[in-house]
Amino acid sequence: MNSKREDVHEALLESFKKLILKNNFDKITIKMITDGAGLIRPTFYNHFADKYEVLEQICYNDIFKGSEMLINNKMPYEAIHYMFSRIENNKEFYLKAIKVTGQNSFEEIISSNLTNMFKELFDQYGNNPRNYEEQFSIDDIAEYYSRGLTFIIKRWIEDGIKVSAKALTKKYEILVTNSLDDIIHKRIECTNREKLTIKDNTI
Repeated sequence: MNSKREDVHEALLESFKKLILKNNFDKITIKMITDGAGLIRPTFYNHFADKYEVLEQICYNDIFKGSEMLINNKMPYEAIHYMFSRIENNKEFYLKAIKVTGQNSFEEIISSNLTNMFKELFDQYGNNPRNYEEQFSIDDIAEYYSRGLTFIIKRWIEDGIKVSAKALTKKYEILVTNSLDDIIHKRIECTNREKLTIKDNTI
């Protein structure tokens, strides 16, 4: 992009950001976006196909673009913390964005970008994680992790982003570094300790 085109592109993104804070996504029109940017309506289509693409570009720029360097340096948890922090820092925007549903939903934007991120992460460590590829492809594994993290992000935003990005990163790290057996056994141990405490207190 040349400088003038970049300025126009950025103006459209900024106009959309302001509009979504005050309007439901469904009510935002292309004309509203171009009016807010001080541009004519046809200019929009030189940059974006529709308003869903605007949302996708904003999410990529804000959440994922900065995490790419961390992924390329084999720092996955730092990349995830960066993403959580960006959402936390732009809380009002994402509380509105999460309401965009349908075929081009906010959830699908997040999931698609996360799948690409996990693919890139696996590439950094080679394309054969143990022998999992015998049953699952890299694409399958990347989608598995992306869907799980998408659920966490979606639930976090829907709950009002009340947990800090730092705390959520720690919770996620614990979740993905423990197997299902680990989690089950830890819950059993916790339940047994609670039973012993109750028994001791009744003696």
